[in-house]
Amino acid sequence: MSVRQAQPSDVHEVIPLLLSAIGDIGQMLAGTTDHAQMLDTLGQFFTQSGNRLSYENVYVLEREHQIAGFFLAYHGHDIAALDAPIIAQLREKGLSGDEVVPEARPNEYYLDSIAVSPNYQGQGIGTLLIAEFEQIARQLNHERLLLIVDLDNVRARALYERLGYTEDGSIEISSHLYDRMIKLLT
Repeated sequence: MSVRQAQPSDVHEVIPLLLSAIGDIGQMLAGTTDHAQMLDTLGQFFTQSGNRLSYENVYVLEREHQIAGFFLAYHGHDIAALDAPIIAQLREKGLSGDEVVPEARPNEYYLDSIAVSPNYQGQGIGTLLIAEFEQIARQLNHERLLLIVDLDNVRARALYERLGYTEDGSIEISSHLYDRMIKLLT
């Protein structure tokens, strides 16, 4: 079992996992409710560089030569640049792009999304992915970590609290409320 930087060729395994993690946010980022178009648009962003959903920001955990889970992370000071290509594409589709909101503050290293493949759930992979996210943050000298959790996702929130994350307000994304959870690395 190993964690590695994602490659563009991981698109067909990562994008379905990404959608399982972000739900309706995928529709907002893709500018469509059509599932096939959403997969295509998010997949295009994944294979390109310089945007929020790029493989450059994704780490995958492999088990038995399959992607068992992934996480997507970037620093808050990069959000404007990372969201610019997504907003531009939404505007090309005639949408405002205003629904794409910065989810992290400029001083936060943000765990944008994390998911474990259904075949590997319940095996501690989520915890291992979060530990890897924290290790990368340490290597990059980031001290303030952020993740968000759906108010209804009690199980995930309990895991984050057990790992030392504490509530730091809330944020609305795609007309849905999430708790901000932070952790300070020492």
